[in-house]
Amino acid sequence: MRGTPTRRMIAVAALVPVVVAVALWAFAWPAARTAPHGLPVGVAGPAAAAAALEEQLDRRGDAFAVHRFADEAAAREAIGAREVYGALVASPSGPRLLTAPAAGPAVAQLLTAAVQSPDGPPVEVAEVVPLPAGDPRGSGFAASVLPLTLAGVAAGALVALTGLRGARAAGALVGAAALAGITVAAMAHSWLGVLAGNWWQEAGALGLTTLAVGSVVAGLAALLGPRGIGLGGFLSVLLGNAFAGAASAPELLPAPVGALGQWLPPGAGVSLVRSVSFFDGAGAGPAALTLAAWGALGLAALALGARRPRPGPAPAPKQPAVAAA
Repeated sequence: MRGTPTRRMIAVAALVPVVVAVALWAFAWPAARTAPHGLPVGVAGPAAAAAALEEQLDRRGDAFAVHRFADEAAAREAIGAREVYGALVASPSGPRLLTAPAAGPAVAQLLTAAVQSPDGPPVEVAEVVPLPAGDPRGSGFAASVLPLTLAGVAAGALVALTGLRGARAAGALVGAAALAGITVAAMAHSWLGVLAGNWWQEAGALGLTTLAVGSVVAGLAALLGPRGIGLGGFLSVLLGNAFAGAASAPELLPAPVGALGQWLPPGAGVSLVRSVSFFDGAGAGPAALTLAAWGALGLAALALGARRPRPGPAPAPKQPAVAAA
């Protein structure tokens, strides 16, 4: 930062409130405005009974996007394929709610509250895709997003600050991402019991997320210098982590940040890890492509930055002439 010490002092004092305001906007605003917006849910059963259930959901405006299914088996299959978050099933004994807490515990709670009537009998709730016993509220899964994002930022920043370029920089990022994925899978799956899918698929999804974040930070640093580290951290931590929907769901965040978060590495990583850990890989394709695209763009920027000449050493200051005796 150039300028006189007084100007630098004023700049620092003015920058801190801006950073605080942006952080509050990114984290507090979505949390305070959490509400369903086009949340995909299903309705199953005979036509007349299903129509009544659909009308009950339609009374909430645009909160739900209702999908019709022939029977409970079809609704369960759609939940397992991550097409809907839950389904209301009409039965002779009354409506029955199918939920998938593993897709988002906040969504399961919201659906349960939405279908319960204070005047009528309680609606039976069945969990089609439950959370693992080691993380019954899903808080451990949500808390694992920030450390994973920070690992990617740290990998990209270390590559930039240590002066690695070209193939060595790419190798360091890939190696760090692979080891980070294995480490997080060992802790979250084997120790904490937060994840419950195929161990190696989870490690791959976690490593791909770390690689996407790290390559973006390193690529921006290669093109922009130290400012690129700050920009990459802003995209990944402030925007990406806040808009990932790990503790809720993208459809519960205010528009358009819910959709935007799925296009950033942390949000895509959350969706990918959910798919491979709880849904046997269903719905993993778009998230995996998003992460691969970010990783390719970051590595391309890293390669482009490697072609730029390194800054040469500063010229030695001229020595004052010594008067001859």
